Amino acid sequence: MTADGHFKVPTPVNEPVRAYAPGDPHRESLKARLAELTDARTEVPMQIGGERRWGASRGDIRSPHRHELTIAEYAVGSDKDFNDAIDAALKARRAWAATSYQERAAVLLRAASLLAGPWRDTINAATMLGQSKTVHQAEIDAAVESIDFWRYNAYFGDQLLGQQPFNDGTAWNRLEYRPLEGFVFAVSPFNFTSIGANLPTAAALMGNTVVFKPATQTLLATHFLMEILNEAGLPPGVINMVSGSASKISEQVLRHKELAGIHFTGSTEVFHGMWQTVGQNIDHYRTYPRLVGETGGKDFVVAHESADSDALRTALIRGAFEYQGQKCSAASRAYIPQAMWKQLRSEMAEEVEAIPQGDVADFRNFMGAVINGDAYSKHMSAIEFARKSESAKIVAGGKGDDKVGWFVRPTVIETTDPDFRLLKEELFGPILTVYPYADGKFEDTLELLDRTSPYGLTGAIFARDRHAIRKASETLVNAAGNFYINDKPTGAVVGLQPFGGGRASGTNDKAGSILNLIRWTSPRTIKETYVPPTDHRYPYMDAE
Repeated sequence: MTADGHFKVPTPVNEPVRAYAPGDPHRESLKARLAELTDARTEVPMQIGGERRWGASRGDIRSPHRHELTIAEYAVGSDKDFNDAIDAALKARRAWAATSYQERAAVLLRAASLLAGPWRDTINAATMLGQSKTVHQAEIDAAVESIDFWRYNAYFGDQLLGQQPFNDGTAWNRLEYRPLEGFVFAVSPFNFTSIGANLPTAAALMGNTVVFKPATQTLLATHFLMEILNEAGLPPGVINMVSGSASKISEQVLRHKELAGIHFTGSTEVFHGMWQTVGQNIDHYRTYPRLVGETGGKDFVVAHESADSDALRTALIRGAFEYQGQKCSAASRAYIPQAMWKQLRSEMAEEVEAIPQGDVADFRNFMGAVINGDAYSKHMSAIEFARKSESAKIVAGGKGDDKVGWFVRPTVIETTDPDFRLLKEELFGPILTVYPYADGKFEDTLELLDRTSPYGLTGAIFARDRHAIRKASETLVNAAGNFYINDKPTGAVVGLQPFGGGRASGTNDKAGSILNLIRWTSPRTIKETYVPPTDHRYPYMDAE
């Protein structure tokens, strides 16, 4: 039988962030779990249709801050595995689409509670080991933001279903929110465990089935996310996690006629490639695939002469160097009045040079390592470019050490060239480039800032002058999808600041909001007429 009722999803609240201060029992339990996973060499199979698979071969995952430490062994999938993942998603689709919304939402709500409780130490420890996040960065990402995504999405989806058309006395108009016809391909990046928690489940919540490719470096944490979802009751085949060659997986998935959507976070270049492939295959698909992507940024901080310099300095250090600058939203360019910068520079350099960096198992460290050797080489090359440039100088940092881990020191570069390369290109590392602009040229600098970089993700204005704040907001209206006033441009909270940007930064479908969830539905309008007409003629046709 079917039980009817208007089942309201509980109103969510944001998960509190644990401090892990000395003496906190949570600190000790997390350290214990971190030690266990350090020694465990966890096995990470693919999960396809409820089956655990090892594919064609196996690979090692090493910790970025300790080259010699193998933390996991993961499955390298074959073409057959990837095809089977698609088939499993398509096979599960009909039953999952027919599952009531409250049943689907219940899976995420239970998963959120499991993560908030018994799984919290595990997911945080795995993120610290695999992605070199400090305890605070792991907590606000892997635990808190994942919990928030699952709770808020369940609530927002319920709100979406309540959006219904108006009626008159002649018919009952209804709107069904069907899942997309086919399967969704979800691709998550290395830098946020919570993105891996959100991308596949947002689509699944709305009744879709998913082929999920997480970044290899996140597979330890993602493995545990899948275990949480399994424990929460997610049916086999709804989310099929594959691993291995990203190009091979994409080649098979993007050319499949049943591809219905892509939920992506990663590099601009990869998303461009996906979009081009979809365009080339558009005649082959059953339906137009939904393309939802958040790609990157060259995020800014601009200061007015009325700014609080202490607040500005703190925002620059936290915004640029937390998690080694490996956030899509990280502050990577700053525009500061010359007089203010002259007073700020030495104090900021002193603070940056003193930032403790090392193994994230040592809770005294503010920073860990960048994700891999390629990233290390890229950042050191950028620093060397600045070192040799006549229009730039290194104010702080500028050093690296790859003997034990991929450690790049937090680096502040000053340039006199408004078109300096490092003001334009995304680096995704702990490098902040400062352009001290001429005093009194605030409005001109806003125009300069707006046209310098192709991205449009996040940005911040620091000022106490309300006219300056208003002017910055107006001039930079398209320069940032998340705009901050007197705050760093990182740290968007689910439910409070929906996240996403435009221009080269993506499709701005705002993760963690109703705007994102609607992309994973294909609505159907139903009109049920109470008393249908029985004569085709209209009154105007009658004779005089």
